[in-house]
Amino acid sequence: MSVAMDRVGRIQAGDRRAMASLMRDLEDGRPGAGAELGRLRGAVGLAPGGVPLVVGVTGPPGSGKSTLVDGLLAHWRGQGTRVGVIAVDPTSPIHGGAILGDRIRMQRHATDAGVFIRSVATRGATGGLARVVPDLVALLGCGGFQQVVIETVGIGQSEIDVTREADVTVVVVVPGLGDSIQALKAGVLELADVLVVNKADREGADAAVASLRMMLELRRVTRPAGADAAPAGGEVPILETRALVGQGLPELAAAIATIGAARVPERATRRRRRARAAILEAATRRLAGDLGALLDASGSDPALRELIDDVAEGRRDANDAAEGLTARVRAQY
Repeated sequence: MSVAMDRVGRIQAGDRRAMASLMRDLEDGRPGAGAELGRLRGAVGLAPGGVPLVVGVTGPPGSGKSTLVDGLLAHWRGQGTRVGVIAVDPTSPIHGGAILGDRIRMQRHATDAGVFIRSVATRGATGGLARVVPDLVALLGCGGFQQVVIETVGIGQSEIDVTREADVTVVVVVPGLGDSIQALKAGVLELADVLVVNKADREGADAAVASLRMMLELRRVTRPAGADAAPAGGEVPILETRALVGQGLPELAAAIATIGAARVPERATRRRRRARAAILEAATRRLAGDLGALLDASGSDPALRELIDDVAEGRRDANDAAEGLTARVRAQY
């Protein structure tokens, strides 16, 4: 039996080290890791363990996301649910490293075989998620985890990739954000399935709830055609929690369960939409690399050298030059 197939079998048998090993290889982009995940997915098929409910938890820094997830883990484990957590941290544009510290707040679950926590760095990816996250979600599902939580980096208007990957998106804010709620409204806030005001014992909690209600009204008026249906009753719940003491967490878990159950019929469609987006993103990265290599070799190609010189000296704009470059590539196929 090959090493790869042996690892597939070990993951199916519940070997956490084998799962962590394949996660590392997927993150590093090692040859064969993707194919190995494909074999594992084929072996599992569409069994319940292979299609976890994916819960995205996002919000600005300091809103208590990790503490909230830690409390949800305790609640779900009390119900016997196996849960995987993918905690995404930003990669520094200066030194290229990441703190990967969110899991520190979940250490009480470190020895629980029913919980698997993985910290990953964005590695330069935009949108608030690491590119490897969809593969890690699939791997956790194949490993028998019934629910997967994606906790993202702090977000603003544009870091909304989590809403694409999650079946249920939870956005966490805290009292005192002020204009930050206004800044969030054009992004992930409008796509939230559940809104949480954490640290609700702080002054300003009522004002935060009122601001969110105003945002929901805006969302109702401007919701784009074809967007996912609102939760049952047509209302997005706004819940107040105190994650440190567990207040409001049972209500939050119940809201997630209700929305997740309502979306079961459409999960196949959502998976296909995610697959299409993943293929397009991967293909775009590869094409960008190929086009970059082509331009880097312009020294031996007079036409490409002229293209670059024309843009550099203002005789041609970059969009027009890009059309010329892509037309040349298309002509080869």
